[in-house]
Amino acid sequence: MLGINGYNYEHFSRELFHDLASTSFSGPGPGERAHDFKVATLEGETVRLRDFIGKKNVLLVFGSATCPMTASSIGGINELYDQVRGDDIEFLFVYVREAHPGEIIPAHSSMREKIEAARLLRDEEDIKMPVVVDDLRGSIHRRYSKLPNPAFLIDKSGHVAFLSMWSKPEGLAAAVHDLLAFQNDRKADHGVVRGGQDLSMPVPYSALSAYRALERGGKQSLSDFRQALGLPARVTLSVSHRTRPLLDNPGRVMSIAALTAVVLAGGLYAGFELRKRRLGVPRNPYRAYEKKKIRDTETGTDYGAVGI
Repeated sequence: MLGINGYNYEHFSRELFHDLASTSFSGPGPGERAHDFKVATLEGETVRLRDFIGKKNVLLVFGSATCPMTASSIGGINELYDQVRGDDIEFLFVYVREAHPGEIIPAHSSMREKIEAARLLRDEEDIKMPVVVDDLRGSIHRRYSKLPNPAFLIDKSGHVAFLSMWSKPEGLAAAVHDLLAFQNDRKADHGVVRGGQDLSMPVPYSALSAYRALERGGKQSLSDFRQALGLPARVTLSVSHRTRPLLDNPGRVMSIAALTAVVLAGGLYAGFELRKRRLGVPRNPYRAYEKKKIRDTETGTDYGAVGI
């Protein structure tokens, strides 16, 4: 089921969902040094995170073609990119493993396949920021939490100024504007903004985009999603599919999305509580800093940390 040292999976399953839900957030935290990396863009340009130290802030957004959260957030992030890109901040979209692989876009077995999937996402979602492609082992993704769609705002000193477990455009925009204002007022490169983190789940966003993202993967992606999440998933996909012709009526769409959000949130909450009771886990699985020591996974590449 798992390939490339257990990083890429061929099917999204209930067990995998529970594992993700019960795993502590393992990326660098607020104020911590960001992990350096060297990677190529789709245009072949080499990017090193450390090259931005002292020059630009960097917003890292992670995602894949079959990730509903990616599909729902990328439009807003494109708008943010148009608003603030310039001498003080760079945006990088890091393409990772498929969140919901299927027969059309399967789990990546070669870099050629992964690059093709990244190009497909870029073109279909009109991604305007540079897109870089992580390697098959997930060397970058592993060090930045392995979640499907997190985002990290890294300040000019190479430290994390803000992180979001999901790439929510409004929260990221507020964090970016706060960081730029802080740096301008204090004349300092380093700063933590808006409490440093947002670990909440943007359920209403995924309800509107789930079908579009999963359809890219294929029928298997849709089937695996339904089986893994049960009734909430079936409701989400049904509503998401039916709202396609209603996009000219935003009020109606948002009403349906709100209803779906309630159903899906209830299902997820019930699943998490059941998981906690079975395992005897007393804490919320999404609490970031009540974590055990992180076991380093051998990726074949030893990246250092950026910062001073």
